[in-house]
Amino acid sequence: MSKVNLLIGGRDYAVACAEGEEAHVIHLGRMIDEKLVDQPATTAQSEVRSLLFASLLLADELNELRESAALAAAPAPTLVSVTQDPMLAERINAVAEKIEKLASQLEVLA
Repeated sequence: MSKVNLLIGGRDYAVACAEGEEAHVIHLGRMIDEKLVDQPATTAQSEVRSLLFASLLLADELNELRESAALAAAPAPTLVSVTQDPMLAERINAVAEKIEKLASQLEVLA
């Protein structure tokens, strides 16, 4: 086990982590500290409350990223082949005939 010191909200925290994870844990600590700095200083808050809000902001960002990733990973809708749906083929033909009829009528009027 390794130990790293994190400076979050102006306070030092000693945190244990796995060997090789030191840089990652320090990076995470900086992210939390950035969220604390981003909070508006409208009222004096306790350290715990400030950390709670920073955690909520980070959780919200994580949730949005997960939702975006889920949408990106969702399979694209598949098109139905006309050969798979004979009724669809008939409807398409009927619409095409109506369009041709309207086009002919427009030619007569022009």
